[in-house]
Amino acid sequence: QVQLVESGGGLVQPGGSLRLSCTASGFTFHWESMTWYRQAPGKERELVASISSTGGSTYYAESVKGRFTVSRDNAQKQLYLQMNSLKPDDTAVYYCYTPKFEYWGQGTQVTVSS
Repeated sequence: QVQLVESGGGLVQPGGSLRLSCTASGFTFHWESMTWYRQAPGKERELVASISSTGGSTYYAESVKGRFTVSRDNAQKQLYLQMNSLKPDDTAVYYCYTPKFEYWGQGTQVTVSS
């Protein structure tokens, strides 16, 4: 069965960095595009970044462009989100998502605060 497990969240000061990981199983990872979403308290879930199956094409929300980088390791079935220059507005639960199977991970909390 499809499984997505996120890790790497935590508490970081403004301007700091975090790297999120998502471990995939139960499907042919290298065939599928993948997406990172986030949901802040009291707000709707929003798309952060997406990446094609080969990693050759990426998309970023305007709010994170230039600060976040999405990548993947198909051999290890891993999806990553490198987050730099973090701001308090980046505080949210971050989820990885497979559009093909419409499956969400459990999420990992990112808190940006001094």
